[in-house]
Amino acid sequence: MSTLAAYASGFSQWLGRTDKVVLAIFTLAIGVAALLPPRVAVESYRFTTLSMINIAPFLAASAVAAAWLAASGADRVIGRVFSGHWLVVIVSASVFGALSPFCSCGVIPIIAALLAAGVPLPAVMAFWLSSPIMDPEMFLLTLGGLNLEFAIAKTLAAFAIGLFGGFATHLVLKTGGFADPLKEQISSCGSCQPVIGDEKPLWIFWKEPARKQKFTEIFKWTMLFLGKWLLLAFAIESLMVTYLPGDVIAGWLGPDSTFAMPLAVVIGIPAYMNGYAAIPLISGLLQSGMAEGPALAFMTAGAVTSIPAAVAVFALVKRPVFLWYLALAAVGSMITGTAFQFYLSLA
Repeated sequence: MSTLAAYASGFSQWLGRTDKVVLAIFTLAIGVAALLPPRVAVESYRFTTLSMINIAPFLAASAVAAAWLAASGADRVIGRVFSGHWLVVIVSASVFGALSPFCSCGVIPIIAALLAAGVPLPAVMAFWLSSPIMDPEMFLLTLGGLNLEFAIAKTLAAFAIGLFGGFATHLVLKTGGFADPLKEQISSCGSCQPVIGDEKPLWIFWKEPARKQKFTEIFKWTMLFLGKWLLLAFAIESLMVTYLPGDVIAGWLGPDSTFAMPLAVVIGIPAYMNGYAAIPLISGLLQSGMAEGPALAFMTAGAVTSIPAAVAVFALVKRPVFLWYLALAAVGSMITGTAFQFYLSLA
């Protein structure tokens, strides 16, 4: 009995030392192999592996950008740029987010660096909400897969949702909310903090050993921290692809649905996979008679809360901020989708 107790104590201590995300990844991988049909398990592993391979260059590029910002001291400069009058800052962040080339996953390290540099949460939230919805490549693909009017509407929706999120977050801050948005492991991470406070940026940072070391620390930390969360997210997404296929979603959002608009948002938030895969799905729904307003709401809500991005957001900020992020995505998408449908009814 003492031996069993010793094993139990050792196992408990091991669990306490093991990274919970890594533990969840291994548990999920074992569960998929043990509980699901072999074909589904193999497809889940294949989907997860390919997704990680596809996102790896963007994750690495984003980690390099975040590390470069801090090592050169430019993150503090960005913090000062985003610390002007709150109205100008929110508008600028929304415009930049709507036009930036960052995907929903690639923007996460930049957001972490901005928050660590002291950028106000309303500006970060405006950029965070608008950035995943549209970028130059997405605009061209939407133009080709759907139409120019829809592509323009999606771009304007990105800007509008960013504004809405920034202003709403500003009001919450005025009442004393979200004073400390980052999780403790992020805010207390020395590698996330700027190297030098008010000095001018040193773009050729590798000439100074301290800055070079800072770059290496932040790059490694970002890759490992976000890599494990993205791996878990893609594993979960692989199961949703299998058990919540696109034709089922299409049926729920089809022309015969009375509650297409709210359903578009409710389904879009948890079920969305990526912006590029959504284009042919939405194209098919529109051809079957689905209204363009719900289609826009589905795409915007899902873009902001795609599974990898949502998991990464959850990893960075405290739960109230994460729930606020989801609420802003839902309400903002509902408003922009309804506005687009109203506009089309007047045309």
